[in-house]
Amino acid sequence: MSSPASLHVAVIGGGPAGLAAAEVLAAGGAQVELFDAMPSVGRKFLLAGRGGLNLTHAEPLEPFLDRYGAARERLEPIVRAFDPQALRDWAQGLGIATFVGTSNRVFPTDMKAAPLLRAWLHRLRAAGVVLHARHRWMGWADDGALRFAAPAGEARHRADATVLALGGASWARLGSDGAWVPWLQACGVVVAPLRPANCGFDVAGGWSDFLRTRHAGQPIKPVVASVTLDDGSVLRRQGECVLTDTGLEGSLVYACAAPLREAIARHGEATLTLDLLPAHSAGQVRAEVARPRGPRSLATHLKSRLNVHGLKLALLHEVLGPERIHDAAALAAALKALPLRLAAPRPIDEAISTAGGVAWAALDDRLMLQACPGVFCAGEMLDWEAPTGGYLLTACIATGRAAGQGALQWWAGP
Repeated sequence: MSSPASLHVAVIGGGPAGLAAAEVLAAGGAQVELFDAMPSVGRKFLLAGRGGLNLTHAEPLEPFLDRYGAARERLEPIVRAFDPQALRDWAQGLGIATFVGTSNRVFPTDMKAAPLLRAWLHRLRAAGVVLHARHRWMGWADDGALRFAAPAGEARHRADATVLALGGASWARLGSDGAWVPWLQACGVVVAPLRPANCGFDVAGGWSDFLRTRHAGQPIKPVVASVTLDDGSVLRRQGECVLTDTGLEGSLVYACAAPLREAIARHGEATLTLDLLPAHSAGQVRAEVARPRGPRSLATHLKSRLNVHGLKLALLHEVLGPERIHDAAALAAALKALPLRLAAPRPIDEAISTAGGVAWAALDDRLMLQACPGVFCAGEMLDWEAPTGGYLLTACIATGRAAGQGALQWWAGP
C-alpha cells in the first residue's frame, strides 16, 4: 500500500472546490500544488461575497437536499459528509463566526468573504500547499503531463493524481470559461452541455418603452412566483425579483430558473406567474376590486384598497392592456396570477452559475473519471445546479473535499 506522503497531487482551479480539495489532500499527507488561471485565487468567491457572503443555509437537511433536484441522489452522501453545520464549524475553525440571517441564510458575522479567504489560504500555505497563479490549464501533453499557459510561456507539470475544479462557464472574466470541455470530451468523458443557471430571463416581445424607462432596476415585492412543471405539479417560491431592461432577474427568478429554462428549450417559451398580493386571498382581491370606487380613478382605488401602485400597477397595465384592466374579473385574476411569457434565458456569461457539466455516469463514487484514472472532478464543473442561498457554495466545498478524499483513497489502493 502506498503512503499518502509519496502522493503528489495537482489541483487545478482556485475556487472553493479546489481549495477544499487541497485542504483535505494536505491534511492527508499529500504534496499539493494548486494552479489557477487568475492572478490570485478565489476571484469569483470574493465577487459573490460583495453583498454578504452567503455560506450555506440553515433549513432542515431534507429540504436542503431537495434543492439539488435531479442530482440529489449523487450529491446527498457528499453533502451529508460535510453538511451545513459542518461547514459552519469549519468556518469557526478559521476564526470566522457565522449567524443565521433572513430566510435562514447563513453569513459570516462581518458579512465579508475576504477574511475567510485570507484565513483559508494561510492554513493551506502552512500545510505546505504551493500556489501557482496565472497558470491556465491547456489539457494534457502526449506524454500525459499537464500543460499550462504561464507568464514565461508553456509550462508542464507531472502529478500522481489531478483534481479538476475548473468551474462552469459563467463569469468567464474570473476564470470560469468552460474551456476544459473539449479536452475532457477528447478523453471519452461525457459532458452535458453547459447552460445558464441562476440567471435572468427576457420576456417575449420585450417590455414597452414606458415600463422599461420608468421601472427598470426596481424590485417587485413581495410576490409569489409559480411555474407549472411537466408532471402537472406547480413550483412556488416567495420573495422578490427585479425588472430589467429586457425581462426579470433576482433571487425569486433564480429559484425557478431550471424549469423555466427547460420549458423554453422544449416549447420555445415559458410562463412565470406572479401573485402580486400573496397576503390576500383571491376572494378578498375580487371583493376589493369590485367595491364601488365612485369618482376615484382605478389607480387611486387600487392603491387605497390593496396598496397596489408603482411597478405592480405598471405591470398590470403592461399585461392586461388599456381595456382589460378595467374588467373587474380580469383585473382580480391578474392580481393573483399575472402571467409573464419568457422567451429566453440571459447569456451564460451573465449567469451566477451553470447547469450541465461532467456527467455523473462518467465518475465513480470517489469522483474519479472512469476514463482517466487518477483524475478527479469537483465543484461546478459537475452536472448539478441549485438556487442561490448557500446551496451552491455548500456543494462546491463538499464535492471538493470528496474529490480530495477520493484521491487519497485511490492512491492508498484497495
